[in-house]
Amino acid sequence: MTEWQNGLAVGFDLETTGVDTATARIVTASVVLLDAQENIVNQREWLVDPGIEIPEAATAVHGVSTEKARAEGIPAPQAVREILGLLAFASQQAPLIAFNAAYDFSVLHSEALRYDMPPFIPGNVIDPFIIDKQVDKWRKGKRTLGAACEHYGVVLENAHTSFADAVACVAVARAIAEKYPQLQVDPQVLHGWQIGWAREQAESFQAYLRKTKPEAVVDGAWPIKDD
Repeated sequence: MTEWQNGLAVGFDLETTGVDTATARIVTASVVLLDAQENIVNQREWLVDPGIEIPEAATAVHGVSTEKARAEGIPAPQAVREILGLLAFASQQAPLIAFNAAYDFSVLHSEALRYDMPPFIPGNVIDPFIIDKQVDKWRKGKRTLGAACEHYGVVLENAHTSFADAVACVAVARAIAEKYPQLQVDPQVLHGWQIGWAREQAESFQAYLRKTKPEAVVDGAWPIKDD
């Protein structure tokens, strides 16, 4: 599976109840299969009743209230089972692309354990968040998906909806690969590189933080956090 930037790709994104991957619950999820021309070949979206109150701060980001999730969402265990199954299948067809993948895959991992389901351990993830920081280390400014889209000339509409973010992260990853041809390798090889890059980036950030916060610890595990 080489030249991933010119083939099929699977975009994956979650919107959740919070930022802590151990406790956050899935509210919406999207898995989108795109061809080389960014055409949508297949897609699946979930609106989930997370089983807990959705904090107002989270609703302000993704627009889904507790009331809407309870009224229209499917039960969390059903959604988690379906997402795990589809990602496991999709990963056999194409690389999985997720922006800040350690967040999305760690939340999904925690959800699987919460409902006593076998977790999904991916082996061909491409994370434009990690890759961008590696190939363009000294660029100033934010490293959010929105900022990456702007930098690499990708149009992002309806940001912070799981579908739009899933599609955009694929376009960003491909744009980075076109600019940096050394990334045009087998996705499993690139996956391995990112494990090391994520660790190095975390160690660097931790060293920076410890100048003012000696107790700071940054988890560099990727694509699933240790905690």
